[in-house]
Amino acid sequence: MVNRVAVLSDIHGVLPALEAVLAEPDVSGADHIVLTGDIAAGPQPTHVLDLLTGLGDRVLWISGNADRELLEYRRGQRDTIPDPIAHWAAAQLREDHLDLLDSLPSTLCLPVNGLGKVLFCHATPRDDEEVVLVDSDLDRWHAALAGVDPDIRIVVCGHTHMPFARLVHGRLVVNPGSIGMPYGRTGAHWALLGPGVELRTTGFDLRAAVTRLVRHSAYPEVAEWADYFVYARATDADAAFTPRNGREADA
Repeated sequence: MVNRVAVLSDIHGVLPALEAVLAEPDVSGADHIVLTGDIAAGPQPTHVLDLLTGLGDRVLWISGNADRELLEYRRGQRDTIPDPIAHWAAAQLREDHLDLLDSLPSTLCLPVNGLGKVLFCHATPRDDEEVVLVDSDLDRWHAALAGVDPDIRIVVCGHTHMPFARLVHGRLVVNPGSIGMPYGRTGAHWALLGPGVELRTTGFDLRAAVTRLVRHSAYPEVAEWADYFVYARATDADAAFTPRNGREADA
């Protein structure tokens, strides 16, 4: 049983945002940092992976769809990736990075003080690309969580880059939001578990972060990428997940 867990999701290779969150006392003092996927697909993939691996076994990793896509692309298992920056990011990874991504589980169960067994995943426990939102139909949620151990009363997911906490058929589902690509509002979004559940936002100097990304990333379109994502130009209303938009019970 651990007392406190900091949950960081969807970092997407944005080092300044990650550094700001890691400097938070409640993150540095947590028993574990759980990464719920989509860690490296962004403008500083190697920097982010090297920083996190340097923290040792206090960090618990889960694979996201973007992590899987980087690995599949580099190992010749796919010809393309939907995210334009991902082809470039995949090319930056060393073999040890690829081996790390290849070793990551899709889910993790951890007992947390005050909460009991908590299940962590990227999108849903059954699918690393499935979209479920705070306003998704209860039938869709029921299908997404089918097969989860009845003893697990809290499920933590990521993927949609928008923080929320809601009850679903008696379970609390928590999405910490995104560290590096937030939708709806600026800042690096994360969650603190134990003994309760807290959604947190870490503010940082957005202009300085964009400047660092432009100076230190070799991604050809980094200026446009950083301006759009660091400043959270995509609102929660704009965010589109077509065709798997999370709002159809049978999708």
